[in-house]
Amino acid sequence: MKRIFNEGAFRAYSSINLNEARVEINSATHYDAHKTTVFISHKHEDLEDLKGIIGFLQKNYNVKAYIDSKDPTMPEKTSAKTAAKIKDRINQCDRFILLATDRAIESKWCNWELGYGDAKKYKDKIALFPMKPASKAPQEYKGNEYMQIYPCIAYYDGTEKYTSGESVKKGYYVRTYNPEESIYYIKPLEEWLGNYQSIF
Repeated sequence: MKRIFNEGAFRAYSSINLNEARVEINSATHYDAHKTTVFISHKHEDLEDLKGIIGFLQKNYNVKAYIDSKDPTMPEKTSAKTAAKIKDRINQCDRFILLATDRAIESKWCNWELGYGDAKKYKDKIALFPMKPASKAPQEYKGNEYMQIYPCIAYYDGTEKYTSGESVKKGYYVRTYNPEESIYYIKPLEEWLGNYQSIF
């Protein structure tokens, strides 16, 4: 199982134009009711990996991603108006994903977005996409504590088994930790996204 992805792991999907993800999600632009809309919180320094993640989600799960860093309606300088606009964007999207790199985990702004997303989307519509530098071991990843709190996107290679003994089908899942039972529950990523058109 891959529970923390290496930076650059989704580079093959990065040929997308990020400007497509800057359009506000609303009734006027949300022209395809079959597409799940996803607000992706990220650190601006992670745009290359972000392109790969958006390309991966769009190609394999037919989603519409939104990122604030390319939104031309955002104020040039961060302000209360910026926060209000971001709240609106999070509210308008169906799901919330934090591209949880070490930089994002340390960012006050990403943490604010995560907190607001948690309040609005709660457990069933929010997830981390954990990502670390390839040179670092998983235990060095700064988001390990977050992974105990929030659902996370992970890859299962088909060798894992459910507690029933049944094999887990190879693919991407949203993995949620239940502290009361000390176990993880998993849901196929396409099911979590509410979109059953995955190619996997």
